[in-house]
Amino acid sequence: MGHFKYGNYDCFPVTEMKGEALRGYRAAAEEIARRAAGKERFVLLVDCYVGADTEEIVRGLGEYLPFAAVFRSEGCAKEKERLDEELAYYLTDDRVFGFMCHYPLSALFDEQKVSAVREEIASCTKEGIVLVIGVGAGLLAPRHDLYIYADMARWEVELRYRAGMPNFCAQNEGAPFLAKFKRGFFVEWRMCDRYKTERWHAFDYVLDTNKRGDPKMITGAQFFACLQELTRRPFRLTPYFDPGVWGGQWMRDVCGLSREPVNFAWAFDGVPEENSVCFRFGDAVVELPAIDVVLYAPRALLGDKVHGRFGAEFPIRFDFLDTVEGQNLSLQVHPLTEYIQHTFGMNYTQDESYYILDACGEDPCVYLGVKEGVDPAAMERDLYAAQRGEILFPDEKYVNRFSVKKHDHLLIPAGTVHCSGADTMVLEISATPYIFTFKLWDWARLGLDGLPRPTHIAHGMKNIQWYRDTAWVRKNLIGQQKTEREGADGKVETTGLHIREFIRTRRYTTRTRLRVERDESVCMCNLVDGKEARIESANGAFEPFTVHYAETFIVPYDAGEWYIASPNGEEVMLIAATVR
Repeated sequence: MGHFKYGNYDCFPVTEMKGEALRGYRAAAEEIARRAAGKERFVLLVDCYVGADTEEIVRGLGEYLPFAAVFRSEGCAKEKERLDEELAYYLTDDRVFGFMCHYPLSALFDEQKVSAVREEIASCTKEGIVLVIGVGAGLLAPRHDLYIYADMARWEVELRYRAGMPNFCAQNEGAPFLAKFKRGFFVEWRMCDRYKTERWHAFDYVLDTNKRGDPKMITGAQFFACLQELTRRPFRLTPYFDPGVWGGQWMRDVCGLSREPVNFAWAFDGVPEENSVCFRFGDAVVELPAIDVVLYAPRALLGDKVHGRFGAEFPIRFDFLDTVEGQNLSLQVHPLTEYIQHTFGMNYTQDESYYILDACGEDPCVYLGVKEGVDPAAMERDLYAAQRGEILFPDEKYVNRFSVKKHDHLLIPAGTVHCSGADTMVLEISATPYIFTFKLWDWARLGLDGLPRPTHIAHGMKNIQWYRDTAWVRKNLIGQQKTEREGADGKVETTGLHIREFIRTRRYTTRTRLRVERDESVCMCNLVDGKEARIESANGAFEPFTVHYAETFIVPYDAGEWYIASPNGEEVMLIAATVR
């Protein structure tokens, strides 16, 4: 079955910037040499995000620069056993979930070792360039001559975990990906983000290390110009696509993806925590973590109302779930607010919704809520029996199954049993704590890695809201769209979300030009119908921005009032999410 729509989805969105970037280790080394010229002793600090390949950087720069000495931060880390012991509370024994760590990055290091290396660097009398490099390298060289920060997006870090890279000083190369991801998500990424934001005004240069062997270096001023640019105009994140055991074929056709993976299950093009943003400087494209924009200018990006409530976090998340010609997602439930706060140290939970971007096949469906009169104890017994392989879980006995069609919007407040069925293309609109999914039943499947996919029945049973039965779901979660206004310029509908959820979604349909409600909030949007649309500033604050079918984009609060416009008189439809 073909699902080709328009063929204009842009997998590599780029923001044009003025000036040039330095591409390759030779160009970076020449710039460092220029800065070091005339100095007998020059301390070069290359601080790194976890995942940056320090050995590659040393080799790459060292091919063109003679280093008088090299000091690596890893040598100052605490012993593996001590780190494991001190982080055990945050990492837990669970395969997936940990507890959010609030330690500073310095907690990974041995104070005596750090002090000794500081003294060694300060007393080093060798002439030439002294390189101090690694995660937390700034702790070793508070006095330096040049500060370069080697940055990396989290998606690239995840890919390197899969390829065998260990966590920082963990010696866990052979550990399962989930264990590495958990340590990154709950511990290392939090530490590195706090560390980076405390120091980045001191950056002389930022080094893009996302592509092996192809670094790009920009000045600190260029780095901040990139981040500031994205607070004043609409922009897209760089999407990435991933196969999964239940994945489908819709995105492969519509987004023009590779034919090699067996399927594509997920697409993430609206998750600033993991996506990157790309900037073109001359003939070089510089890739930066999208989270840098959030951390650097949260008020300008989010608006005062949202920043005051969430701080430097982007609270809305868009992603795709593709089961067209695929299989059902796992039956699941998300934690209640108090549960995620007490159990995992998160501030808010993953309320969400399914916007049906497309529906194919004979009977596309969504599973949502429990049936009338369900016995919780009986359902729990059957879930555990299914987990042990004794039975196939009788989902038809316990869980509602609703047929869906294109442009339906189903609301899923935390605590509601749910999953997308086969032959649906879902635009998932949710709050950002995105890994807290308690799988209850996974249809007796193994993961792509050949291992049983983890379930969390005990967690799930503590969060299922049993009153959300068939009648309640029909009344509160399905068909909730209401027309706010309609006229010659088009139609505005409120489609959600539920009163328990902080996100409000509206759908805009027009053949001309229609004003979009801002709600004093950042907007995350997707063009859910129409070949393309223009995003236009009400007062000329930014140049018109073109979006294509199925593309997610962000309109920062500081971009001001804006419109969606059809460039050719054809009908376009936009879904826009704001914080209430």
